[in-house]
Amino acid sequence: MSAPSIATDLQLSENALTVLGRRYLKKDGDGRVIERPEDMFRRVAENIASAEGAYGAQDSEVRALADAFYGMMTRFEFMPNSPTLMNAGREFQQLSACFVLPVDDSMESIFQAVKDTAMIHKSGGGTGFSFSRLRPAEDIVSSTRGVSSGPVSFMKVFDSATEAIKQGGVRRGANMGVLRIDHPDIMRFIEAKTDHAHLTNFNLSVGATGAFMRAVQQGGSFDLVNPRTKQKSGSLDARGVFRRMAELAWEGGDPGIIFLDRLNDHNPTPHVGEIEATNPCGEQPLLPWESCNLGSINLAAFVTGSGRAAKIDWDRLRDTVHLAVHFLDNVIDMNEFPLPQIAEQTRANRKIGLGVMGFADMLILLGIPYNSQQAAHAAGQVMKFVTEEARAKSREIADVRGAFPNFAGSVYDQAGEEPLRNATVTTIAPTGTISIIAGCSSGIEPLFAVVYTRHVMDRDELLEIHPIFEQMARDQGLYAPDLMKAIAASGTLHGIDEIPREIRDVFVTAHDISPEWHIRIQAAFQEYTDNAVSKTVNFPNEATVEDVEHVYRLAYELGCKGVTIYRDGSRDEQVLTTGRTDQARKSIPPAEIGPRERPPVVTGQTRAMRTGCGKLYVTLNCDDQGPFELFATMGKAGGCAASQSEALARMVSLAFRCGIPAEQVIRQLKGISCHLPSWEAGGGRILSCADAVAKAIEAFIMPEGEQLAMDFGGGANHAGACPECGGTLVHGGGCNVCRDCGYSQCD
Repeated sequence: MSAPSIATDLQLSENALTVLGRRYLKKDGDGRVIERPEDMFRRVAENIASAEGAYGAQDSEVRALADAFYGMMTRFEFMPNSPTLMNAGREFQQLSACFVLPVDDSMESIFQAVKDTAMIHKSGGGTGFSFSRLRPAEDIVSSTRGVSSGPVSFMKVFDSATEAIKQGGVRRGANMGVLRIDHPDIMRFIEAKTDHAHLTNFNLSVGATGAFMRAVQQGGSFDLVNPRTKQKSGSLDARGVFRRMAELAWEGGDPGIIFLDRLNDHNPTPHVGEIEATNPCGEQPLLPWESCNLGSINLAAFVTGSGRAAKIDWDRLRDTVHLAVHFLDNVIDMNEFPLPQIAEQTRANRKIGLGVMGFADMLILLGIPYNSQQAAHAAGQVMKFVTEEARAKSREIADVRGAFPNFAGSVYDQAGEEPLRNATVTTIAPTGTISIIAGCSSGIEPLFAVVYTRHVMDRDELLEIHPIFEQMARDQGLYAPDLMKAIAASGTLHGIDEIPREIRDVFVTAHDISPEWHIRIQAAFQEYTDNAVSKTVNFPNEATVEDVEHVYRLAYELGCKGVTIYRDGSRDEQVLTTGRTDQARKSIPPAEIGPRERPPVVTGQTRAMRTGCGKLYVTLNCDDQGPFELFATMGKAGGCAASQSEALARMVSLAFRCGIPAEQVIRQLKGISCHLPSWEAGGGRILSCADAVAKAIEAFIMPEGEQLAMDFGGGANHAGACPECGGTLVHGGGCNVCRDCGYSQCD
């Protein structure tokens, strides 16, 4: 999809205009955009600044603050989370991105939580839950004299409710499900997404305790505890469970792991309650009924000078941190929360989560490789500064407006300590769409790609070149269209000898960086972050389960609060689908077009292919001229997937019978993606039913090791197709984001 025609004087990329037009700008009843980006930022700035009136500010003071907020956003130095941009100053004044809801051990509580979830998703928020209070499967239900179906069964109810709700056409619900490691159903939970068609609206995280991690380190078992009786109900081998977690994360990314004891060691209000869960991407631990308001500072905007003279403008960064904290605190006052319990809990703690984006761009401008100790030092230095200055501003606001109501009894309530306005001030969130608007790299992730191909539905595919790299290449006389295409084909500068070594070293992508460096950067940020850090640890396809286990241990040892991993698919599965060329058409003389008749006997084989929609059984039959017909049958009869598979098989059969070479069929189908990719037993990835058919044909006709090499669209983290535009989804910060239209599961 091309960018809508949007008038603007701001320096916005075509991709940013597409995102704004699809998701953020006001539209009329016919769906036409009636708001310029400047109007959106002005609407948000004036709405959030109007909170000052409740504290006695004069109109002139409110206008001045609105101008300051507007300038901060239009210079792309700071962006609030998506619901604030979408809803501030409009009829739907829900401004928070993340919520945690309680789920207690009763039918009333469970289905009330389902209803509350629906209300939150309708308002544009994501939800997290701990299912640890629910009694295990097969446990006694005294009121009915029956047995419980267990947490995983009820999670499917939440998942179905989420699937049914499209959030006003702009955001779709996302959930985090957490279960304590000592719950009797922990193995059911760990294995809940082995069928990739289930719980598609959930991220899963195992709530690991310190006792469990010690048992993993030392060897031995750990106890399971029935949450209904509080009694021991068995034990499991810690290393065996840890291994199974790593195996399934290696296969499909779930479950992640959060360290519950560590979350509560840093809980600022333990007298109010225990932290049991996080928001969908894991960066925001919250009490039940709590929400958080997030925003991110674009670090790249604060680098001045170039080359060896490049440095961070700390004074300007300090001013922006202070203004951003003021903005986020005002958001709490202007927010119309979806439920009264959420309003009460949020206003009692006034948590905000100021984070950063553009970290990879900042490193590039400073000449620092992402995978280096220098980068880890820079991460700690900049986050320490942001958190200290955010707290300074929070104290300043508290002097005028008062501390957060739950301050008494909090960890800050100590002799000699100044009151804080906010129980937490910093969070590192994924910034999928707001970083596109700001024109910077996402969160604290490395680059997805230096050059990649963006699919545009009504025109040729476009090369998207990282702006800093393009400028550097032009300045040094390195820019050439063919070279840019070569970089797009690999997604990385690694091995591109035309690019000098010093440039290759700083323009590293997620594909180039070892998992250990991903964790070390995450840990450096976590040390100085109040809440938690959303970060994806990327693994190459050839990584082992032992590699995943090592990273989990390292995350715990280095002080992270949780970790999410993502093992990349092999290159020939990260496909840019190629169109039929004129040469391919000319290869079949017109006189030969037409299906050949079926002989009395054909021979063939059937292969079972695991797809995101279920098992697909692909049968290929051959006559004396080669492949003749194909049948594709879903394991579950009926439904859209089954009918589409049958239709695809008929068209492939027609192509074979008309003399189209099997290699051409493979090239047309291989790499087509849907939003439910699946993983083969050997570690390969099935991107869709069409991709499964292509790979089955390929396995029938081509010797192992001679499969067709395919181009791919740039970088690591390919996570299937965008459900809205069909473009490439990439995985980062615990979230899938489309670089073509800006679709995001999360922010």
